[in-house]
Amino acid sequence: MTSTVKVWDRPIRLFHWSLAGSVALCWLTADELQSLHEVAGYAVAGLVGLRLALGLAGTRYARFSQFIRSPRRTLLYAGDMLRHKEPRYLGHNPLGAVMVVLLLLMVGGIALTGWMQTTDAYWGVEWVEETHEALAELLLVAIALHVVGVIHASLRHHENLVLAMITGRKRAPAGGDILWSPNSGKNKQGRCTCGVLVCFCGAFPRRPAARGADGNCLTP
Repeated sequence: MTSTVKVWDRPIRLFHWSLAGSVALCWLTADELQSLHEVAGYAVAGLVGLRLALGLAGTRYARFSQFIRSPRRTLLYAGDMLRHKEPRYLGHNPLGAVMVVLLLLMVGGIALTGWMQTTDAYWGVEWVEETHEALAELLLVAIALHVVGVIHASLRHHENLVLAMITGRKRAPAGGDILWSPNSGKNKQGRCTCGVLVCFCGAFPRRPAARGADGNCLTP
């Protein structure tokens, strides 16, 4: 029987699948069921905030400082991958780390521009609507790349990464596997290289005020 170790804790697994479900719900309700669409969008915003907190103060493999690498090291990993010589990482590999950051920024941007459209200041503003829609379309591309990356890594290293995100367990490390970020000290959490990714400040959203045919507010 193959030996396994715990990598992804319960909060990370709940975040992952909750975000996937919330994003899917946002897509399914984009043109209809506006109230449900907004609720799903606020859920996405809350999940992004949760992931940022886990990235700064979560368990070892959830922390940004554990898996985000420098651009140089990420490019070196990409080159090794093209030559089928990339090492196995127990946590996120460097390209996986890029995808984590990219997805957080994109879904955060979608949630933010969606909320902006519920305010008086940005209701009906064209660039806000266009940004919201463009990010949503680009998110599909990013998700497709994410799925391809998961399949590729699963085949290359002979482990089911989808199952790992369900159970939290991965194959125990062997020789050549990388357990720690190259930026961190021996058995210590490394310095956070991600900086400030995105800051989501909560506020109760305001619905747009009723407007007349000329576009002016009907209420003071």
